[in-house]
Amino acid sequence: MVGHDQDLASLGIRYESRGGDVWQPTPHGLFMAGILDRNHDLVAGLDVLELGAGMAIHTIILQRAGARSITATEYREDLLQETRRLFEAHAEGACDIRYVVADWLDVDGTYDAVVTNPPFCKSGKTNRRYFIDELILNAHKRLRPRGRLIFVQSSMADIAKTQRRLDENGFDHEIIATTEGPFRDYYYEEPGFLEEARRVPGGFSMKDGKEHETLFVVSARLRA
Repeated sequence: MVGHDQDLASLGIRYESRGGDVWQPTPHGLFMAGILDRNHDLVAGLDVLELGAGMAIHTIILQRAGARSITATEYREDLLQETRRLFEAHAEGACDIRYVVADWLDVDGTYDAVVTNPPFCKSGKTNRRYFIDELILNAHKRLRPRGRLIFVQSSMADIAKTQRRLDENGFDHEIIATTEGPFRDYYYEEPGFLEEARRVPGGFSMKDGKEHETLFVVSARLRA
């Protein structure tokens, strides 16, 4: 994978860390940002709900891609204010955007699309797939007919399970992009994570003695 700084620069995004617990750029988020940036038709003209806006990388791309409106969420006010600060530093003209403190899908309204990079390794849940599964099970409450989910996940989160659950819950889906890269350092430090990953068929591969994951960007659309 390309380094974080180079990826941000290629996206035309300037970022200066203020420390604290704001999520830093991740290979997952940067990969999906690049896909959104190269495929404006995914969100152009749509009302978009972005879950976990964080550093506003996707928020910035959503505006650039021509989203009609953006609702950006974070689960704490201080994190949401950082989203606002970074978005406003990059906003290209006027934008119909609102910022909402919300716990995942606990937000009002309906939308044409939901865009997110769901927490996984450090989800804080016994079931690390909690946020992926919750998205698949309950996003229909926030989506209009034929609404779309766009999200990124690791092979260690079991992409085959995700595809089965999307189908079971009324979504037509496709993997629109993949990439591969070495594990992040904290994977080795997270208790139980590697043991769980080893139980996932195709969860990771070994290359030159180093573990590699595959990242998938998924686009799913409600059938009705």
